Amino acid sequence: MNKHLLSAADLSAADITRVLDTAAHLATVTDRAIKKLPTLRGRTVCNLFFEDSTRTRISFELAAKRLSADVINFSAKGSSVSKGESLKDTAITLEAMGVDAIVIRHGASGAPWRLAEWVDAVVVNAGDGTHEHPTQALLDLYTMRQRFPSFDGLRVAIVGDVLHSRVARSNIQALALMGARVTVVGPPPLIPRGIEALGCEVSYSIDTIRDADVVYVLRMQRERMLEGANYVPSLREYTARWGVTPERLRPGQKVMHPGPMNRGVEIDAAVADAADALIERQVRSGLVVRMAVLYDLLTHGPVEVKVAEIEEVA
Repeated sequence: MNKHLLSAADLSAADITRVLDTAAHLATVTDRAIKKLPTLRGRTVCNLFFEDSTRTRISFELAAKRLSADVINFSAKGSSVSKGESLKDTAITLEAMGVDAIVIRHGASGAPWRLAEWVDAVVVNAGDGTHEHPTQALLDLYTMRQRFPSFDGLRVAIVGDVLHSRVARSNIQALALMGARVTVVGPPPLIPRGIEALGCEVSYSIDTIRDADVVYVLRMQRERMLEGANYVPSLREYTARWGVTPERLRPGQKVMHPGPMNRGVEIDAAVADAADALIERQVRSGLVVRMAVLYDLLTHGPVEVKVAEIEEVA
């Protein structure tokens, strides 16, 4: 892996395999009475979030603490950003404080790349605009690997608002790199032109999802849609034509969703709560995968995490 994790394109197949293997080792830690490793003791990780978040922010915070790092949680609300401070000046402040890693979520596509130009710290992209979300892709692949023996030939349908989804872009790249067959499915206005170049196929028929091993559901990101734009006639129409319901699935298909879910819109509650849904498992995967990412970027050491070396950390 490079110094930073800004994009799924930064990763090779070997990088992805190494992170997923590391996460599998770290998962054994979470089942023990002593859940901490001393690996990042003395390091400082800053969570720099300019957009609201629940799963990503909390899992990165807990991941850093499980590795014994000191954690700074920075929110744009209540900070000097609300007074007009620029991202660059915020970066200079964090650099002066000597942080070792910055996990950034920002509404502007490309913000993590600019941040990486201004600081010596490791930068991890936790979501930038409608562009990418590489750690979400990694945790999704980790979740799939727990259910399927190989990515080679695995059929994944990503259905919904692909146009505004940074998760979709990162997942397409990572899954294609590992040999999976990805198809994006949705109404034409919500499928970006030229997205096939990332390594996927395109379908405008909801019936396509029945051919997939994994159905990955995306929500309508109304907060990112241009005001006045008419992507679909209405949410009710979208649900009727594109909502993932039990009737549109075949038995045994695995269903995933990056959250937050809009039950009754893009996904039926019966699907979200079914035994074949991996949505709760995705949340659990997020912790160990983000531990693995921080471990990999900040230690540059061997992949193996020896459980016998776990020490109690006060």
